Amino acid sequence: MTQSPPSARLGGLWRCAETLSRVAVWAGGALTLASVLLISFDVLARRFFGFNTGGADELSSYAFAISTSWALAFAVLQRANVRVDVVYQYLPVRVSAIFDWLAIVSLGVFLGFMTFYAFDVVHTSWTSQAAANTPLGTPLWIPQGLWFLGLVWMCVVLALMLVRSSTALITGDIALVKAICGVRSAQEEAEEEAASGERLVAEARR
Repeated sequence: MTQSPPSARLGGLWRCAETLSRVAVWAGGALTLASVLLISFDVLARRFFGFNTGGADELSSYAFAISTSWALAFAVLQRANVRVDVVYQYLPVRVSAIFDWLAIVSLGVFLGFMTFYAFDVVHTSWTSQAAANTPLGTPLWIPQGLWFLGLVWMCVVLALMLVRSSTALITGDIALVKAICGVRSAQEEAEEEAASGERLVAEARR
């Protein structure tokens, strides 16, 4: 019997995580686009009408931080995070799979500490009712809380990746380990670009 491809064996929970992460990254992109439009309007209004909206730079900084944290989970699910593979590409497949697993563990530990201290920042702002020293006087727990939620979701996704990759590593399913946390090969990237091009051509013909 022909074995199904690794990506098809990840299950419904994995697809749910991918869907939610995709929604989060689109929301973050929309937030970034909104901040660009606000800054553009602010510049044009100041140049031609002599007034400005006030707070465009402040809001854009919040948008940047929030959209970045919301995009982290999608990036790691797509294996788009930066990995130094100078030595990695010459390792035996099983050895490189162990390094892939260790990379997820290391990333999880780092994000765990980061999320813990991010919660401390949000909690401090909430309890002290801290506000930005700007004309808007934004309660800092609001942008910090949205930023923190992105980190929390990243931790949830990393936990799922760690469980699935650990199970695959123990059972010897190296292909699945690679599909979860391996470095993307040049062939995979080329195939994805080709598929994307085909979708664009198909949409253009409609």
